[in-house]
Amino acid sequence: MIFKVLYQELADEIPVRERTKSLYVEAESVRQVRDKLIEKGYKINIEHIQQLDEAHLEYEKKSEDFELENV
Repeated sequence: MIFKVLYQELADEIPVRERTKSLYVEAESVRQVRDKLIEKGYKINIEHIQQLDEAHLEYEKKSEDFELENV
């Protein structure tokens, strides 16, 4: 499954919508996404993790910013 992670780069600041970024991670569950990001040393403030269904994934792939993270 592919998950979209919405996050802020600065873990110790209050989230600001205009600075929200996203990354895409392949995992079996939301918990596994969090564990993988922690294990790889990501120091980010995770706002939301969303599992993408096929239609949404195809839509996201059309974006030039789509890149599946290798975590």
